[in-house]
Amino acid sequence: MAKKKLIITCALSGAGTPKSKCADLPTQPDEIVADAVRVVKAGAAIVHVHARDKQDRGTVSSVVYDEIYEKLRKAMKAEGLNPIINLTTSGGIGTDEERVTNIRNHKPEMCSFDSGSFNWADYFVYDNPPSFLRLCAKVCLEHDIKPEVEVFDSGHIVSMETYIREGLIKLPVHYQFVLGVGGAMKGTVKNMQFLHSMLPEGSTWSATGIGLYHMPVMLGALALGADGIRVGLEDNIYITEGVKTTNVALVERAVKLGEIADREIATPDEAREILGITRTTSF
Repeated sequence: MAKKKLIITCALSGAGTPKSKCADLPTQPDEIVADAVRVVKAGAAIVHVHARDKQDRGTVSSVVYDEIYEKLRKAMKAEGLNPIINLTTSGGIGTDEERVTNIRNHKPEMCSFDSGSFNWADYFVYDNPPSFLRLCAKVCLEHDIKPEVEVFDSGHIVSMETYIREGLIKLPVHYQFVLGVGGAMKGTVKNMQFLHSMLPEGSTWSATGIGLYHMPVMLGALALGADGIRVGLEDNIYITEGVKTTNVALVERAVKLGEIADREIATPDEAREILGITRTTSF
């Protein structure tokens, strides 16, 4: 029997962590593109992309996304690379329509699909109302975009059952557990086991832990046979306690851990096969 290959996703920057906390955080288009090339060369099959404005604040601006996406395409083509580009539709910024504009415009192979709302610690409401979920699901269906269903709590898996039943989300579903966010599930192996037990048969899944939960979740996901693990400065800016890191270093560590777990690292094309992505972006 062939060994199950491991998909590594790198979430480059997110929309929240300020550059003042991590000098190597890529927030501007040229920085994002250069880092994306580096992490793919290091072993990431999927690159998860957020955009920032000139003041490094999260944005859904189509002008910024147009620049990032076109530069990504040119850079990857020049380097002979073909990663899966996952554009965010992240909550907390913009209207429902604004959040799907960039996936409509660029039709990436994958986009994030935040499957429910919750209080992000005591900072703000991470707002993903049914109106947005239905709209995003319809755009994904229309353009054959694979939703990466982000799960922060167990109820988010339950909420997805409606959209799956109605045919708005195609099977098999790919779930991304994001654990350790204040106000949602902690990044424990027990919680990960519980979430895993709730998944529909035939689903694929990946996991990431925020901050101090980063390494425990990664190790737990490998032990549970996850299809993928997610790393990156969006989730964690330290390689070890008190020591800042880079996206490349986080990917390189994930590759080593995968190899220790006897998991061969999936290439982008192998990741497409595992996830059921049939429409390949031409770089």
